[in-house]
Amino acid sequence: MRWRKGRRSSNIEDRRGTRLAGPIAFKGGVGTIALILVASYFLGINPLEILQMQTGSGPAVSQSDWKPTAAEQQAADFVSVVLADTEDTWDAIFEQAGQTYVEPTLVLFSGSVSSACGMASAAMGPFYCPADQKVYIDLSFFDDLKRRHGAPGDFAQAYVIAHEIGHHVQNLLGISKQVRSAQRGLGKTQANALSVNQELQADCFAGLWGNHANRSRQVLEQGDIEEALGAASAIGDDRLQRQAQGYVVPESFTHGSSEQRVEWFKRGILSGDINSCDTFGTS
Repeated sequence: MRWRKGRRSSNIEDRRGTRLAGPIAFKGGVGTIALILVASYFLGINPLEILQMQTGSGPAVSQSDWKPTAAEQQAADFVSVVLADTEDTWDAIFEQAGQTYVEPTLVLFSGSVSSACGMASAAMGPFYCPADQKVYIDLSFFDDLKRRHGAPGDFAQAYVIAHEIGHHVQNLLGISKQVRSAQRGLGKTQANALSVNQELQADCFAGLWGNHANRSRQVLEQGDIEEALGAASAIGDDRLQRQAQGYVVPESFTHGSSEQRVEWFKRGILSGDINSCDTFGTS
């Protein structure tokens, strides 16, 4: 991916030099913690929002002697450029629709972080918090994406960022609120199906960003799309469940199968049309 000459975003909040004093305390007991750990297998949704997790950690303490390594700084620069590129893309799309895109903040953290949705650890992966309109990423996740999920490459990482920004777009458009409202009173299987639709739409939005970014700024290099498709396939519910427990329970899917995630990312990146991302109107 051609990113080094790209614009850096000013909407980065770097908390990597900060640690949280005191342990993280979860309300809900062992069962709640187990659910959170299961949720950490998946990308694209904040498990804290689902579980309404509350914490009892102490205040944040700055580590004044902390300095990023060259590799850590390069990773942060990459994230900043991708974020700026999503801003340019969604600014233009919203403007064409006669709307104003409210740019989110992306928070870099290490280990654990406090958000308006609750506490999070790095093990949970990247997430979007609609309460403060911020995306949270521990950059060590990208190593995990490569080693644990077998999805290397900078465009695979960009896909993850663009997916989380897709959740922000859903929040701005009122889609997230509609999904939460529709899920009330539904059985678990039906509620999960709506969650799958929401996640697949965020995948499609990530592909839509890739289309616009390449047409406007020629960011793609040979093999980039394959990297993103590999990441989408690697984090499908069926693949993750098979790795974790040896069998698949489709009724429990919350993000979609590998095939579905690949399909919807491809729809976005091939069409570049937000209307092609109506996952709720497609069986």
